Amino acid sequence: MRICSIASGSSGNCIYVGDEHTHVLVDTGISKKRIEEGLKDLDVKGDELDGIFITHEHADHIQGLGVFSRKYGIPIYATKGTIEGIKDYRSLGKMPEGLLHEIRADEPFTLKELTVCPFRISHDANEPTGYRFENGEKSAAVATDLGIYDDYTVENLKGLDAILLEANHDIHMLEVGVYPYYLKQRVMGKQGHLSNELSGRLLCDILHDDLKCVMLGHLSKENNYAELAYETVKLEVTLGNNPYKGEDIPIMVAKRDTRSEIITV
Repeated sequence: MRICSIASGSSGNCIYVGDEHTHVLVDTGISKKRIEEGLKDLDVKGDELDGIFITHEHADHIQGLGVFSRKYGIPIYATKGTIEGIKDYRSLGKMPEGLLHEIRADEPFTLKELTVCPFRISHDANEPTGYRFENGEKSAAVATDLGIYDDYTVENLKGLDAILLEANHDIHMLEVGVYPYYLKQRVMGKQGHLSNELSGRLLCDILHDDLKCVMLGHLSKENNYAELAYETVKLEVTLGNNPYKGEDIPIMVAKRDTRSEIITV
């Protein structure tokens, strides 16, 4: 199984997950051209995709969906609430008939070689979900746009081989930054985004010896930067109530505008 971030950040998100026989995207929040360029680096063509999984209907997760789906006709999977949000997002243009497929959180299903396990997340969208993908004994997950996490979240992220995990903002940078007060409250709220510190604490709850890679993603352009997210998450692991130190865990940061390394598990 491979996982790769084509783009990850507050300005656009698109993640590839797949193996030799199955290729999917999580979100299409960037242009068709950028998606195609990222897929080319992975030796995957647009018409070889088996599905697009949408986490929620915010622009940075769907703004490329209309153009991309009209060209390639790839099945789109999302919850009922997210599908309603997609249909209400007029900038996408007319979506091709029959491409939108409704799924439900906590109801796994199979797409070719992958078992897809949608799980609920706390975010200010209609019916947002994260995704866990399993292929035999290997598993990877995409977990971003989490205002908070709880035991349910942890349970869905246990036993992974790789994860793309949100580390959206540094709390101090957000507090003193240029965002208006209401937006600061939204980002820090229970339906907002995970801070670097909370990302590290969630990671502490899912660490195990076979977790091969942690990719930090969805970093805020205004309220975070890669080195700070990386060091803060490492420190939380070192200080946390677990047997690991930050340097024991392979951690990388997904970039906003360029493809990440290809993680193979």
